[in-house]
Amino acid sequence: MGLPEKIKQIEEEMKKTQINKHTEHHIGLLKAKLARLRAELEASTSKGGGPAFEIRKGGDATVVLIGLPSVGKSTILNRLTNAKSKVAAYAFTTLTVVPGILRYNGADIQILDLPGIISGASSGRGRGKRVLSVARNADLALLILDVFQPGQIQLLKHELYEMGIRMDQKPPDVTVVKGSKGGLALTTSVKLTKITPATIKGIAEAYGVSNANILVREDITDDQLIDVLTGNRRYVRSLVVLNKVDLVNEQYLAAAKKQIGSDFVPVSAEKRLNMDLLVERIWETLDFIRIYLKRPDGDADFEKPLILSAGSTLRDVCKKIHPRFVEGAKYAFISGSSVKFEGQRVSLDHVPADKDVVTIMK
Repeated sequence: MGLPEKIKQIEEEMKKTQINKHTEHHIGLLKAKLARLRAELEASTSKGGGPAFEIRKGGDATVVLIGLPSVGKSTILNRLTNAKSKVAAYAFTTLTVVPGILRYNGADIQILDLPGIISGASSGRGRGKRVLSVARNADLALLILDVFQPGQIQLLKHELYEMGIRMDQKPPDVTVVKGSKGGLALTTSVKLTKITPATIKGIAEAYGVSNANILVREDITDDQLIDVLTGNRRYVRSLVVLNKVDLVNEQYLAAAKKQIGSDFVPVSAEKRLNMDLLVERIWETLDFIRIYLKRPDGDADFEKPLILSAGSTLRDVCKKIHPRFVEGAKYAFISGSSVKFEGQRVSLDHVPADKDVVTIMK
């Protein structure tokens, strides 16, 4: 029996099995086997493949525009950046990835206009795998919806999920240290309510892990454990954008919000409506901070800040200046909201705040 037949057999068994307390363990093992077989099939076939789009990441972050054909992605790109993505009133206008740069608050944010995806994109339809593979390496995905098709958000999320992209999630706090003997040792620091220890060990064994120390620090599901063992999941932030809102009224937008199920940014790229708001939301979602560098014998450079993710340390600041700069750095003087007084001496493990002025001492 080949891989497709084995996959279909497990899928049929899962459909027939009612989910309850008595079948949770069995369902978890079936999910693990199914995920592993799909990964094997993916590795052994080039279906829907072809060379991936070659995009060189640039700027301080990369944002991708994901949506069905003709939802206005190209117009949004052109409004946000200096790119000239082809725009037309018919589907599949964009046949490759078109980049542009959004400059805001001192940051250079790369925006990528991707070809529209369709149902089955994650399985290769419409070059979907090539398109979605770009999203795997993004810092933020803008999920673009047509105002008259707000329900398509579920299709976009499904295709991204099937490509191993976990939107607005953090990697599960689980550590698996494989060994050569000793069997499976499970340690948990929290009470497990979504999965049993037996299911954890069963899923691990389904992935061929028979000797390992498994440390679980949060209440995970079987799907999250499978993600950990699969090892190729990507965790990407998202922002939903509802385009062409100039064509509807407030009552319609309220109904659309119920369909979307989450907050969104209402825009009309064609009419340039709320594009400034979209830029602000992109900045907020990327969660950047600006660091102004100051030489010991000079003034701070307020023209070009260093852009880093919130929570970065001064050690990360050194690495952003140059990968080897950190080798000679000893400490820093810092002024701003992260310290008690101006020019306070801190270690390289200090976490700066937005707009702090930093002098690195070597």
